[in-house]
Amino acid sequence: MSEEYHQPKETPVEDSFTEAQPAEKKAGAAQKADPNLKGAWKQVENIGQAIGEALQGRGNVVMVRVNDEALRHLDMLVEAEVVKSRSEAAALLINEGIQANDALFNKISDVTTKIAALREQLRETVKNEAMDSNK
Repeated sequence: MSEEYHQPKETPVEDSFTEAQPAEKKAGAAQKADPNLKGAWKQVENIGQAIGEALQGRGNVVMVRVNDEALRHLDMLVEAEVVKSRSEAAALLINEGIQANDALFNKISDVTTKIAALREQLRETVKNEAMDSNK
């Protein structure tokens, strides 16, 4: 990946307390960040990384037709400014779909490799039989 995404350093969340608020409330807030905020940062980091991976090396063009529901989802990503275009949104979702089905694609790869080997074996058999019959 040519661009690196760095997560911001975690700093304690300090609310703007007034002097009238108890000291223990000030200390408690400064010690630990809101777990929901921490989870949100993690999601942002994961999305940023996924986008970077999906958009890296996009030299191939694929024309695809999508239904209305898929188009709405692509447009949601663009509207939320997660990606810049429908093309980037499609690349992101395709990449995520492939990663989510990695085990399936590994099985498909194994089977297609075996099929290719069998086809080659069949071609050689036909070729050898044709040579033998010409003798």
